[in-house]
Amino acid sequence: MTILTTAIIDGLSFALPLFIMAIGGIYSERSGVTNLAIEGLQGMGAFVGALAVTLLAGVFPAGSQAPMYLAMLFAMLGGMVYSLVHAVLCVKFRADQVISGVVINILAMALTTFLTSQINATVLGAPSNKFVLGTSNRFSIPGLSGIPVLGAVFTNLYPFELIIVAVAFIAWYVLYRTPFGMHLRACGDNPHAVDAAGVEVSLVRFRAIMISGALSGLGGICFAYSISAQFSPGIYMGYGYLAIAGLIFGNWQILPTLGACLIFGFARSGGFALTQVMGLKAAFSDLFMILPYLITLLLLVFFSKSNHPPRALGEIYDKGKR
Repeated sequence: MTILTTAIIDGLSFALPLFIMAIGGIYSERSGVTNLAIEGLQGMGAFVGALAVTLLAGVFPAGSQAPMYLAMLFAMLGGMVYSLVHAVLCVKFRADQVISGVVINILAMALTTFLTSQINATVLGAPSNKFVLGTSNRFSIPGLSGIPVLGAVFTNLYPFELIIVAVAFIAWYVLYRTPFGMHLRACGDNPHAVDAAGVEVSLVRFRAIMISGALSGLGGICFAYSISAQFSPGIYMGYGYLAIAGLIFGNWQILPTLGACLIFGFARSGGFALTQVMGLKAAFSDLFMILPYLITLLLLVFFSKSNHPPRALGEIYDKGKR
C-alpha cells in the first residue's frame, strides 16, 4: 500500500466523523442557535456509547461487531440527552448562547474524566481512565478498490464511514426537502415569519439542537474507534471546534461543508505521511498534526468576508419583538 493510498484512507476516516458533527452544527445554527457545544456533545456522546459497550462486554461473543453498532446508538442518545442542557439554557431561559456552549464543553470534559475514572475503579475494578472498545473490522469494496489512486476511497473502510454517508444523506434530505427542514431554516433567518405561520419556533429549535447532539455523539464515538480503539476524555479535544470551522467555511451548507472537512482530513493524514516520506522522527508527526488548524486560520483570513450566516443566528427570539 503506497503512502498516498494510506493518506487518502486515513484522511477519510478523520474527515467523515468531523463532517457528521459539522452537520449537527448546521442544524442547530440554521435554526438560529449558536452551537459552540459540539466539542462537549461529542465527548459526552462518546462516553455514553463507550460505557454501554464496556458494561455489556460479556454479552457478545469475541470478534462480534455488534458492540460497535450498539456504541453508535448509545452515543447518539447520550449526545442528544446532553444537548438538552444547551436547548433549555438557550431556548427556555434565553441564556447567552456562546457562554452556554463554552460551559457545556468544560462540564463535559470534567464529567467524562471524573466518571470514567470512578466507574473503572468502583464498577470494573480497574485503575484506569479509559474504556477499551476493541478494534473495528475494516473492508474494501471489490472492483472499486482496485482503481488506481481513486480506489483508495473504497479501501480499508470502517463500517461507520458508510453509516455516516447514509446519515448525512438523510440529514441533507430532511434539511432541504421536508417541511421541517424548511421551518428550521426559516427559524434561522426570520423566526417571526415562522411564528406567524403557526409554527412553534422554540420547538423547532429544541429539535434542531437535539439532532445536533445526536450527530455530534455519533462523530465522537467514531473518532474513538478509529483513533485509538478506546475511549478517553482527551482523544477528541479540538475536533468539535474544527467541525464548527468546517461548517463556517461551508457557509452553513452541507455539501460545501463536506469539502471543508475533507481538506482538514487530508491535511492531517498528509502531514503524517509527509513525516514518513521525509524520514523524520515520530515526534515531528505531532508538529504536522497542527496542519488542519493552520489551514483553518488561513481560510479564516481569506474567506471569512464571503460567509453569510443565518440572519437570526445567536439572537434570542422574543415573540413580542418586531
